[in-house]
This record gives sequence, structure tokens and C-alpha cells, in this order.
Amino acid sequence: MRRREFISFLCSAAVAWPIGVGAQQRERARRIGVVLGYPETNPNAQLQVTAFREQLQKLGWIEGDNFRIDIRYGADDPKRIRSQAKELLGLKPDLMVSNSNLVTTILQSEVRNIPLVFVSVSDPIGSGFVMDLARPTGNVTGFANFQPSMGSKWLELLRQIAPQVERVGLYIFRSRPISVI
Repeated sequence: MRRREFISFLCSAAVAWPIGVGAQQRERARRIGVVLGYPETNPNAQLQVTAFREQLQKLGWIEGDNFRIDIRYGADDPKRIRSQAKELLGLKPDLMVSNSNLVTTILQSEVRNIPLVFVSVSDPIGSGFVMDLARPTGNVTGFANFQPSMGSKWLELLRQIAPQVERVGLYIFRSRPISVI
């Protein structure tokens, strides 16, 4: 009689085991905080947000399922941007994203323990966001829309596109560092 009880126990355990495995906790949804320097009505801002969401979806990230985006529009107002950054940091995001030198400067002073990714900034080395583009240190990294060291690459591309061009002029305007309130 004991043998039958033992076999019954093993069979029920074998049947119940996959049910217990299927009940494992799902990974928590990641949270991304985005602060844009544009006003919310700016068409460029809406294009950037749409493109960001589409690219994340192509990578298998499903908004509302495994990630959430919290977006704030600073409208180039330093006080508003700083306030929005603090508000987003209170939501405990896993990542912060900025889109301009002004916004990145403010977020860099507020964000310490999570990654900060900048896009569309000018001269990230000269602006003090990173020390080296190839190997940024700390929690800040990103994509520059202009880097002075890319000049030779631009000339190479120009020669391929328009080989008849003999003279090229380039004017680089470097403003003084951004002062932030």
C-alpha cells in the first residue's frame, strides 16, 4: 500500500511541476524618462518621440508591457527642465534621455546613479558631457549631431558626391558654455 501512495505522489508532483514553473514572476517593466527641450506642440519633438517608440518596438520592446516612457517637454526653459528632471527622477526611471545641450547640461547635474543618454547635442567633449566619444566614462553617453573631428569624413563624402568641387569653406561657431539656473 505504501508503494502505491509513493507512486501517486510522484505522478502528481510530475504533473504539477510545469504549472509551478509557468507561474514564475514576469520581469518588471523598465521605465524611461525623456526630457525634450522643445515645446510639446513642436512637430520635430513629435517626430523624435514617434521614431524612438518605433525603434524600441523593432527591438522587441512593447510599451505598456515591458517598458514605459515618461516624456516631458521643457520648451527651452531651464527652470522648467530642472523641475521636470526632478519629477521624473522621483518616478525611479531605469534610463534618462535628453535631446539638446541645454537639457543634457541640466540632467547631467541631476542624474547620478542611472544611465543618461543624450541625442542631438553639439560637441559632447567640448560641452563636458563625456571625456572620450569612443569610451565615455560615468553614466553619460549618447549621439552627437556635430563633432569637429568628423570634418575629414565630411570632406571625403563631399568628394564622392561632388568630385568637381575644388574649394570648401567651413565655419564653426563655438559659443561659450551654457549657463544654467
